[in-house]
Amino acid sequence: MIGVFDSGNGGLTVLRALAGRLPGPGFAYLGDHANAPYGDRPAEAVYRLTVENVERLFGLGCRLVLLACNTASAVALRRLQRHWLPGVDGGRRVLGVLVPVVEPITLVPWQVNAPPSDRPTPPATIGVFATPRTVTTGAFAYEIGRRAPAVTVLQQACPGLVAAIEADAPAAEIAGLVAGFVAALQERCPAGRPDTVVLGCTHFPLVADAFAAALPAGVPILDQPRLVADSLEAYLRRHPDFDDGAGGGAAEGGGIRFLSTGCNGATAAVASRFFGRPVVFERVG
Repeated sequence: MIGVFDSGNGGLTVLRALAGRLPGPGFAYLGDHANAPYGDRPAEAVYRLTVENVERLFGLGCRLVLLACNTASAVALRRLQRHWLPGVDGGRRVLGVLVPVVEPITLVPWQVNAPPSDRPTPPATIGVFATPRTVTTGAFAYEIGRRAPAVTVLQQACPGLVAAIEADAPAAEIAGLVAGFVAALQERCPAGRPDTVVLGCTHFPLVADAFAAALPAGVPILDQPRLVADSLEAYLRRHPDFDDGAGGGAAEGGGIRFLSTGCNGATAAVASRFFGRPVVFERVG
């Protein structure tokens, strides 16, 4: 199985794209609902919780774990890979969801440490809408800047939006929140509008229509779940030992286990909305 981890339900938008793209491997999705959301937690708490839950997925037999959470990817992934993972039994990997977005923005493959002189010109201004904690890390700006230093990255924290999406708030309420965040970002854009937008939280694809309505016409919105599915598919081609086809039927839901540290009826109802079909969680922890 491939492990997919998120603080709650947002990562189910990524899992949905993965399951539709990759029918071979099975998936184990773990939502840390008992401690969600991570977006406003201190960095050290995010790191500790991320390690604990990756350990849970390793314990279930997952050798490859995807952090399908922008906050966990931004706060914990680099430290986890450098300082914790080397002490774990070999042959295990942890990936995040920032890299698949950074590559198409900068037009530079992740394996390339410096941008080639003849690469296509990336967009001039990127708008990143994310949780407050993801914005605080500056991870998107840092990773984009390494490969496309001429790009202006404008980050916009979106406090309260995750909670509103989880609560299935009325469309008018969501639209009002999003319009305020878009207006705040546009005020800082050199040209009055971004060239491209990243929805840097796995919850936000569920309200992509609200962002599209609030943004000027023609501003592309990158589809993070699709980009993550593209990236993981390519990764498995390069590392076929992580894709043994044991899950068979994942695309139909038969190869997916849904796990939660704090599930209840309401959690399952929200999760089913995120995943697009019924979700039944097993309690862990």
